[in-house]
Amino acid sequence: MSTISLPTEKLVRRFKSFVSVKSESSSTIHVDYIASKVASFYEKIRKILDYQEEHLFRKNAIDRILKRRLFLQQNHKNEIAYPLICELIRAGYLPNDAIPESKIEEVESIIDKYLFLIDSSAKADISKREEMLNWLISLASCEIEEKLAPPFKDKALADYMYKVIKDKIVLKNIDLSQAKKDTQTFIAIQKALLRADRALLNYRLVKWHYPEWTNPSQEFLSQITPQLESIKETVFKEISYPLGPKFFQITNQYNTPFLVLGDALLNKPDLVDQPEKLEGAINTAYQERYQHSKNKLRRAAIYSTASIFATKIILALAIEVPFDLYVTHQLISLNLGINILFPPFLMFLIIMTIKPPAEANTQKVILEVMKIVYQNKREETYEIKSSTKRGWFLKGVINLFYLISFLISFGLIIWGLTKLNFSWLSTIIFLVFISLICFAGLKIRQQSKELSVEKAKETGWLFVIDLFALPLIRMGKWLSRQWARFNILVVIFNLILEVPFQIFVEFLENWHRFLKEKKEEIQ
Repeated sequence: MSTISLPTEKLVRRFKSFVSVKSESSSTIHVDYIASKVASFYEKIRKILDYQEEHLFRKNAIDRILKRRLFLQQNHKNEIAYPLICELIRAGYLPNDAIPESKIEEVESIIDKYLFLIDSSAKADISKREEMLNWLISLASCEIEEKLAPPFKDKALADYMYKVIKDKIVLKNIDLSQAKKDTQTFIAIQKALLRADRALLNYRLVKWHYPEWTNPSQEFLSQITPQLESIKETVFKEISYPLGPKFFQITNQYNTPFLVLGDALLNKPDLVDQPEKLEGAINTAYQERYQHSKNKLRRAAIYSTASIFATKIILALAIEVPFDLYVTHQLISLNLGINILFPPFLMFLIIMTIKPPAEANTQKVILEVMKIVYQNKREETYEIKSSTKRGWFLKGVINLFYLISFLISFGLIIWGLTKLNFSWLSTIIFLVFISLICFAGLKIRQQSKELSVEKAKETGWLFVIDLFALPLIRMGKWLSRQWARFNILVVIFNLILEVPFQIFVEFLENWHRFLKEKKEEIQ
């Protein structure tokens, strides 16, 4: 019989304790059904206009609600937890009648901690104050989500992958301390296995360095306050470390077996004692995750395209049409149609080119799972080599070729649009949206490889496409960061619509409760 590896035994014990945990029977938080339907509909519209990856929806919603309520409730900051949780339940991010009322006090305690840190850091330079405020609120949002929906499975799998893979990563000709190597491995696993964004990475790294962070003493808070700026800078440098992409490349290539194993063992951890049954469970888990991944990619394509399409129409009606009518005095319907419809069509083409993993991939995933679950006499290693150093002449030549490909990519598009009599404003907006679509399409293609353990095959056509698409993708990456901050529709929703809408929803809930009370009095 195969011998189970030590990290696998620990994972099984954690999964068993997770399965055996029974929810305590206590009072739960209830929100009105009608108000919940209205709020849920509003949130679906927001998802289209401000699309993020699905697993980030709830965390981002907490961040948004927290910022709004901290701003509006200046004199009642100790009364934020309950309305925040109610908003999350109404919006569908948490189940109704399932969150214990005890969570209110726990969330309030988290908010109090960060308010203390925010107040203590208020003495910082004005230029750094807002940045620190946003950073602390993002940490608070991550911790509140973790408290309301504890990620037991995710944490257990991430710890498991870390224990399995950290000693297999070998550095060649790289001078890096063991502590820094472990930190980069931790970051890479968070990104590859759990798809953590920067806010989650910040929070999990702070916890990684300061285990007392989530349950601090007053003495700890007093000691940590003067170091906040230093902690923020340290975490930023760790996330932006030059070798980080190489660690990510390894963990991203081998994350599939851990994901599938987690699905197979979650409800049946004892399967590790039965290798043959485990293989069948892994195959089933792989097929289910594959179907789930297909549905998720389809939703990602629809939501991201709809988000850009809706914003494109608003910009066309608000800026492009008036500009063409009153400045250039030349409104061409064909050009307007191309400008609106081509970006979604391009996304459709990108999605259509995504191919599912080959049949052989399933057997490779099963083999990789069995290798990590059971002790293997032949330990594999994953080598990270230092980047090839290039002389100034070679660097200059490469940068020149990249500049040429950049000019060709954008030049050809501008030339084509000029031939169609696009105005300079319409041309700029077209380039912006094409770049955003290219970057969004690349991210979706990368997500489609989540279950693949095979290395991508290099072809001549792929090289040519990369050569001329890379400038658009890099531009789209930069624009997407600005887009998150300056998306006009999101700004309108946040500044104009959200506050009155939430007031209306709370009024609707109270009104419906009042009607029910009056109805009960009649009976």
